[in-house]
Amino acid sequence: MKCLLAFFSTFALLHSAFSAQPNIVVFISDDHSQLDSRAYGSTEVRTPNMAKLAADGLKFTHAFVASPSCGPSRTAMLTGLWSARNGAEANHQGKRPEVPSLPTVLRRIGYEVVVIGKVAHNSWAKFYDFDVVIGPTVGISDKAEVAKFLNERKSAKPLCLFIGTRHPHVPWSDERSYDPAKVNIPPTHVDTAVTREQRASYLTDITKSDTLLGEVRALAREKVTGDTLFIYTSDHGGQWPFGKWNLYDAGIRVPLIITWPGTLKPATSTDAMVSWPDLLPTFIELGGGEVPAGIDGQSFAGILRGTTATHRERIFTTHTGDGDFNVYPIRSVRTRDWKYLRNLHPEFQHHSHITRSTGPSGLVYWKTWLTAAEKDPAAAATVKRFTTRPAEELYDLTTDPNELRNLATDPKQAERLAKMRSDLDAWMKQQGDTQPVFGKPLFQGEPVTLIDREAAKKAKKKKAE
Repeated sequence: MKCLLAFFSTFALLHSAFSAQPNIVVFISDDHSQLDSRAYGSTEVRTPNMAKLAADGLKFTHAFVASPSCGPSRTAMLTGLWSARNGAEANHQGKRPEVPSLPTVLRRIGYEVVVIGKVAHNSWAKFYDFDVVIGPTVGISDKAEVAKFLNERKSAKPLCLFIGTRHPHVPWSDERSYDPAKVNIPPTHVDTAVTREQRASYLTDITKSDTLLGEVRALAREKVTGDTLFIYTSDHGGQWPFGKWNLYDAGIRVPLIITWPGTLKPATSTDAMVSWPDLLPTFIELGGGEVPAGIDGQSFAGILRGTTATHRERIFTTHTGDGDFNVYPIRSVRTRDWKYLRNLHPEFQHHSHITRSTGPSGLVYWKTWLTAAEKDPAAAATVKRFTTRPAEELYDLTTDPNELRNLATDPKQAERLAKMRSDLDAWMKQQGDTQPVFGKPLFQGEPVTLIDREAAKKAKKKKAE
């Protein structure tokens, strides 16, 4: 890390004037799976502003996060390092103090770097060297803070503005704008009346996020003058079984849509594979700076400038856990068409806030899944698949995009399995991944106990402080 710190403090001094640097505005939603938007093929959710953004710019079809929980995902974005290298492995665990942050680089090449709402996790924005931090760390729910900042801004520097909303993070809205009887239930879920109600609430909050996106974009177009990129993305998938806290695509594949008038052709898409740690290196290169050596993030500025059509060949993702709610470390490697997952401790039961929290995090519908499983073999299979997992999983994403058929024991895939296993081993070694376990796991066969949500929140707050 010492070489990274030295690099950060010296290279920026050589940077020339910032007259050609574009403004960058990034709108981040919280817990929004890629396929749950009209721009990515949903036929039910109303996201007209995301669709308009895609019509005006470039849609990434293969964008992924480094980790499917808030803290590790956002820390990887802001450091350009995967979790084992930045220290934020478990959720609600911050980066190590000596790990540099990439906003520092943007500031040193001339940008004013501003955060409004939830961009870093918890109260950790103070550790990332932003010029300005505004609004609640849980994320904004309306445009007021954004309007106030842009109306009062005096700086003539190019602007890099991150805006984070809390939608569609739980608790979801009780005022549903979707009919539960008409929502589509994913094949990985159990179709119950309560699941439908909660699905309608989730979609309602996605639409709320979309409305806020449109309002913020309108403000940016009015108040941020000159050459400007506008970006929409999300920190990971929705808080559903097989989504958040999981390395299936429902947890790690996110929307990423970018407009850049005069540079990006409208209504275009790219299947280049990119990861969240690549975002800030891209901004640094677009701003005329040098991407620091030794980080994991790789600039995809060439995709935006049209000088290349490809980026990563493989996407690596990691998940370690989220308190005692979710003690289940997983690692994965994904190519364009295949994914290999390694469950480091298959002797543990897989659980999360959804199945163990006393708060509004999913237990309300999970109980109906358990009831359905008593009589319905298909429901029983879904529940078992969520809580009991094999050491290895292998999926053909071309024929099985929902990752329902594990091919790890298929003799026809033995060579592929060995290769992807080896690739993951090499990457974990390169990362210095010690495969830590945080929290108290539930072993297979042990009774499932609930965890008091409020007590856990107090403990998390105390730890964060």
